[in-house]
Amino acid sequence: MANYNPNPTHQEQTIASALEFSGVGLHSGAPVTMRLLPAPAGSGIVFRRTDLDNFEIPATGRNVAKVSYATSLMRQGVLISTTEHLLSALIGMGVDNAIVEIDNLELPILDGSARPYVEAFLAAGIKVQRRRREYIRVLRPVEVREGEKFIGVYPGDGYSITYEIDFPKPIGHDSFSVDLETETYGAEIAAARTFGYKADEEKLRNMGLIRGAGPENAIILTPKGPENGPLRFSDEYVRHKVLDLIGDLALAGKRIQGKVVAVRAGHAMHTALVSRLIKDRSAWELAYAPVAKAAEAVKETAVAVGSAAFAGA
Repeated sequence: MANYNPNPTHQEQTIASALEFSGVGLHSGAPVTMRLLPAPAGSGIVFRRTDLDNFEIPATGRNVAKVSYATSLMRQGVLISTTEHLLSALIGMGVDNAIVEIDNLELPILDGSARPYVEAFLAAGIKVQRRRREYIRVLRPVEVREGEKFIGVYPGDGYSITYEIDFPKPIGHDSFSVDLETETYGAEIAAARTFGYKADEEKLRNMGLIRGAGPENAIILTPKGPENGPLRFSDEYVRHKVLDLIGDLALAGKRIQGKVVAVRAGHAMHTALVSRLIKDRSAWELAYAPVAKAAEAVKETAVAVGSAAFAGA
């Protein structure tokens, strides 16, 4: 793959040509075909249900539906489910504007990561648009707490995320940090897959969940370790939580400038932080990247995100 810098000029971007994906939904198990189309500058990410007269749902916090094992959007009773991996790839690769056409209620799970999206974006090309990108610049802390679980966003340069997890064995405690302004989403985050415990399978299926899950699209965990190894990264589990968080924070509507810290959080807390941040207008401002910083970024060497980088740890 070609070298690629996801943010060379701090201009808005879209995909250069239409892309198509097909597969099954992770939870519904339903077959689905999805097309991504280029979109005008300033339009953001908009989902379109082609099976329901092209009904549109913008990917914003005000359209977040009840969240449990995945992040779903709903508008006027129309649902789009499991949006986080695609939104993560779009934000991670600097795609601000796109139309997402989908012919069922849930996005395809593909291989359980965002890697197929990143590879498709790079193959098709990403187009720089004639509009400067606005950021949500965090001015003061915003936090959400729930017992031992916690997530907060704080003022800071770039877009850094630190995530700490603590799951039953064989995962245990782990943490990971990344700054999307200086490190490559494609190499560090995109390939990390979703995961689940085999012991929970029957219970979740009885709840109407994970009907499309399998070893081809999720890490299946037993007490002795992953049933379908090897891992793509030694810390793949926490990297996937970062992937999910990036996708959920995309629902703020714009890329964030600040530091995010999460401890044992999940989709519900991720989206609760988005809601609290957007409602607290004193905690942030819309801002452009400083001109000097944008000029410096243009001179930076493009970051390699080829297949070798995807190999992980």
